[in-house]
Parts: sequence; structure tokens; C-alpha cells
Amino acid sequence: MGNEGYGIDQDSVIEVAGQIKDLHKLGVELAIVLGGGNIYRGKKGEKAGMDRVTGDYMGMMATVMNALALQNALENLGIEASVQTALKIEKIAEPYSRKKALTYLKKGVVVIFACGTGNPYFTTDTAAALRAIEIKADILFKATKVDGVYDKDPELYKNAKFYPEISYADVLKKDLQVMDLTAITLCKENHLPLAVFNMRKKGNLKKAVLGEHIGTIVRR
Repeated sequence: MGNEGYGIDQDSVIEVAGQIKDLHKLGVELAIVLGGGNIYRGKKGEKAGMDRVTGDYMGMMATVMNALALQNALENLGIEASVQTALKIEKIAEPYSRKKALTYLKKGVVVIFACGTGNPYFTTDTAAALRAIEIKADILFKATKVDGVYDKDPELYKNAKFYPEISYADVLKKDLQVMDLTAITLCKENHLPLAVFNMRKKGNLKKAVLGEHIGTIVRR
């Protein structure tokens, strides 16, 4: 949503697509999971009286809108991209298929996973961890608006402690809210390393993928 506060800011989409293009040129296989909070959040709707399951499905639809926007931006840059959805919306995207996703990745197609896991009560954090494990990703990157993992919200507390590296066990023990508990547990049990970094700093995505130690690394 950029600085708009709501919806899809096209300039932000184009900027992110440009960062992805830089990685694509290097031959990196890229799979992306998008959230939908810039459009709708199921939990927020629940607080306003919306049925939680209905709200979560609405949130899943929001991720599809974001996925299509990113796909379009990538294709405008000459990069082939495929949107796969956990819910069947076959007129605009393919249903999720692990086998097809792996085939696309080998061919250099950027795969965008939408609709989370397709189930209410599960976040896109969990979807990201699940899809990463299913496609045997080398690492899961969480692009966020802060520089990494802190012991408390750095936007609210100036004395927040930054962790350049931390174990999954400590994340769970300290309840650091890096990702939801299901996602963290999935990563921990499947030995999937996680990198948390600030996506808003230009060039950070490429630096992270090339192995530069920016942000926080979470692993065993």
C-alpha cells in the first residue's frame, strides 16, 4: 500500500517487481507468498462483528488481488510469473499444485502463492512456511518494515534490543512475534532457516539472497 494507508500503490508494486527482476537475472528460483492486510484483515473484521471464518476468506481474496498486481508488474518487465491459489479461482489463476510449482521454478518462472493455506484461522505466515517446506526452499525470507527481530516493537520502544541471529527455540520462549507460532514451529521442525529484514530499504532483498548478513537470521 506504500504511503497510501490502504489498497494497492502501483509505484510500490513496480518497485518490488524491480527488485525481484534483479534476482531473476541471477538465476535465483523465486516463490512468493503475499498477504492481504493492505486491503482486508480477517482478525480486524472479527473485532468489528464479522464472522471470523467469513473474514478470513475475505482476506484470502485480498491476497489474490495483490498477487495479480505483482504478476502484472513482473510481466511488464518481461518476467514470466504464475499465480497459484489455495482456493479454486480458475478463471484468473491456477489452483495450487506442488508439482507444477516445482516445474515452473526450474523453468525460471516466478511463482506467486495466494489465498494463504486456503483455510481460515491460518495466517499467510503459516502459508509461507508451508509452501517453502513443500517446494524444498533453501531459506524463507520474511520481508517486513523493520530491520529484523527485536525483543519488543522498535517503533514504540527506543531501547528495543536487536537480534542479529536467534534460535527458533528462543523465538518461541521469548514470544517475539516474528511470525505466528504455527509458522515458527513448522520452520523449526523442518530445519528451514528464516531471514527477517527490512524490505523498504532498497537493495536489501538482493543482499539477503546473496547471503549478506542483513536483518536477523533465525535457525536452530
